[in-house]
Amino acid sequence: MEAKQEKETQIAAWLKKIFGDHPIPQYEVNPRTTEILHHLSERNRVRDRDVCLVIDDLKQKAREYESEAKHLQDLLMESVNFSPANLSSTGSRYLNTLVDSAVALETKDTSLASFIPAVNDLTSDLFRTKSKNEEIKLELTKLEKNLTATLVLEKCLREDLKKAELHLSTERAKVDSRLQNMHFLKAKSEEFRFGIRATEEQLKARGMDASLSHQSLVALSEKLAELKQQTIPLKKKLESYLDLMPNPSLAQVKIEEAKRELDTIEAELTKKVNMMEL
Repeated sequence: MEAKQEKETQIAAWLKKIFGDHPIPQYEVNPRTTEILHHLSERNRVRDRDVCLVIDDLKQKAREYESEAKHLQDLLMESVNFSPANLSSTGSRYLNTLVDSAVALETKDTSLASFIPAVNDLTSDLFRTKSKNEEIKLELTKLEKNLTATLVLEKCLREDLKKAELHLSTERAKVDSRLQNMHFLKAKSEEFRFGIRATEEQLKARGMDASLSHQSLVALSEKLAELKQQTIPLKKKLESYLDLMPNPSLAQVKIEEAKRELDTIEAELTKKVNMMEL
């Protein structure tokens, strides 16, 4: 409880220090906001302490620099009876330039022994920077080449994509056309099937022989083709007899048998054909 009150007291003091004469904004007091504000106040306190230390250090260095400058000025006056106030405008400009150079190079004084290492370091930094710039230029050149190649590849891919889309559109149109044709053929097939069935029923109602139906005619056609195939070896057999030396009695018998068999088959074929024509 005491720790909580101490935190709230620290927060109140910190907020009063931050806002000064301005009113402190209202906020909801709960453990979370208290913890957050206490953490911020502690960090602010540490930062203020660090800033104060830096300011004190800078003030100390400024006093040291002023003391050193006064010492050097007194030494210069004692040795050569010289004062910056006695310089001409050109001399003052040179002196200011020398001081500005020492400040820019961050040297401890304006002696030649301090300037030369500082200039050398600056030259080394310049060479390193130039080298780094060259590396960056090379890297940029590579990136530009890669970017160009990527753009070319992207262009090719876009063209290929357009071609693929066009081809797909064409193929889709073909597929749609084929689907329409298929639906049309299916519809026609159903129409023909119903027509054939209706016609068969009408013919059956009129007393048509069942052997003349479509299925029967198809079966007869298949049978006819089979019989035609069966006559082929018989004809060849007959031709083989015709090529033999004639034995009047035996040849005549075989020829008559073959003729009768052939006449029977042809009669059956003729009958079947006539039935199909009907």
